[in-house]
Amino acid sequence: MRFLITALVLIFVTACVPNDKSREEIILHGKTMGTTFNVKAIKGSSSVTKQELQQQVDEALVGVNKAMSNWDKNSEISRFNRSTSTEWTPISRDFSIVMQESLRIHNLTAGYFDVTLAPLIELWGFGTKQDTPPQPSPLEIRNALESVGMSTMLEFETDPPALRKVNTDTTVNLSAIAKGFGIDKVASVLEQNGIDEYLVEIGGDLVTKGKNSKDEPWVVGIEKPDSATRAVQQIVRVSNKGMATSGDYRIYKEVGGKRFSHIIDAASGRPVTHKLASVTVIADNAMRADGLATALLAMGDKRGMALAEREGIAAFFIVREGDHFITRSSSAFRKFEQSAEK
Repeated sequence: MRFLITALVLIFVTACVPNDKSREEIILHGKTMGTTFNVKAIKGSSSVTKQELQQQVDEALVGVNKAMSNWDKNSEISRFNRSTSTEWTPISRDFSIVMQESLRIHNLTAGYFDVTLAPLIELWGFGTKQDTPPQPSPLEIRNALESVGMSTMLEFETDPPALRKVNTDTTVNLSAIAKGFGIDKVASVLEQNGIDEYLVEIGGDLVTKGKNSKDEPWVVGIEKPDSATRAVQQIVRVSNKGMATSGDYRIYKEVGGKRFSHIIDAASGRPVTHKLASVTVIADNAMRADGLATALLAMGDKRGMALAEREGIAAFFIVREGDHFITRSSSAFRKFEQSAEK
């Protein structure tokens, strides 16, 4: 068995034009959530220094990890997962925000997005455990499914924020949405410092506001889901929106020549097997885009497109067709494609 991890990134597209000196740009970068982050911020009239901003951004991201990282044994989510209590557990405001948005997406997608898939993620070898078997048995899958179901296995309170397990074996994994929340959290740090034009990117997902240092809309490229190349599949202009891509080739494993996606079908408890390679979603914030991209990928291109059209979701699908890819855009996404051509 071998694990293959590839990076599906959004490529920043920039022209070779000198920056307008009146639009000073602060550039920050670092590591978080097992990947990298990059920030491009137009300083404007803000008095914050680059060093101060870097420190605040780093602290914000550390805070997100301490709340929602399954890889940190002392994080808030890890402590909740270890607990066998069915009493109400007070949770942080950030944890509550992400759980509430997760529940909204869960309900919107008829359960295809489900943060209680944690036992199955571990069982298939895509979680924190390193000693999982090549493939779980049907019995192991059935047993894990007994504690899965966000709307039935968990109860929520918002004032004050609290979470309660209905099934003591239920555990939570927020990796499909926490990165998006982290992006929005960094954007909030920038806003609090009087910066209202920026691009914040973590692991290829992003949020933008205003314009770049050349006083032009932010332009990004969606990478073709082909690990052998770094070709751009689609260019879009994104302003005042969050954007996230979920791909079945980002994280997967091969067993006996058979490839298993890290995206788990909540109904069957098994990795999805359809031909949808990646989904990009543009939404009002990065957290929502992140969760929806994962949900639509789990649904497949037909169900996913039907939902996108019905709910007005801006979604871009890349589908495997033999030895090549075909693309499909929802009606709401096309306006971003059209603006990129101007």
